[in-house]
Amino acid sequence: MFTGLVEHCLPLTAVLEEPPGKRLVLAVPAYRGEISMGESIALNGCCLTVVEIDGDRLHFQAGPETLERTNLGQLSVGSRVNIERSLRFGDRLGGHLVTGHIDGGGNVARREDDHDWSTFWFAAPLNMLRQMASKGSIAVDGVSLTLVEVTDQHFTVQLIPHTLAVTTLGAKNVGDPVNLETDLLAKYVERQLAYKNAI
Repeated sequence: MFTGLVEHCLPLTAVLEEPPGKRLVLAVPAYRGEISMGESIALNGCCLTVVEIDGDRLHFQAGPETLERTNLGQLSVGSRVNIERSLRFGDRLGGHLVTGHIDGGGNVARREDDHDWSTFWFAAPLNMLRQMASKGSIAVDGVSLTLVEVTDQHFTVQLIPHTLAVTTLGAKNVGDPVNLETDLLAKYVERQLAYKNAI
């Protein structure tokens, strides 16, 4: 589990083809000596396993399902990714409960900048929009955000200068893809309502 509070935003140092998947490598000096093999770390909101540690370089493998469902398959050397270690029992939950299991992709439909602040409109599939509500939570590329408005085609969020500066979202332009994970509780509510209506 994660919180959607990004700890680091760093560039990939290597992207290696390992058919049918890929190996993603990045250097995280702040984690040196703290990471164990097999540990779960979220890259752009996608939970991946550390498969090799070489000094401060961490290696991850992404399979076909991950590459197809997320934007990780479109990344190259130098692409920046949002990074968050998994929660430990007793940690503060500053964002919201994020599993690291991406529901699907969206893209930037519109962006309006007002000085150092920005409002984003993201296009998303209807089945995911049904799990969103104004003032609820959404994880965009692993960043926990509060929903402002939700329609049957888009949702909007307002980003503060800090979020724009320390995550990948500040560099996003219209058309750019993003990973989306809807709120875990919303999934269960929708599932229960669908089951109740089917009886």
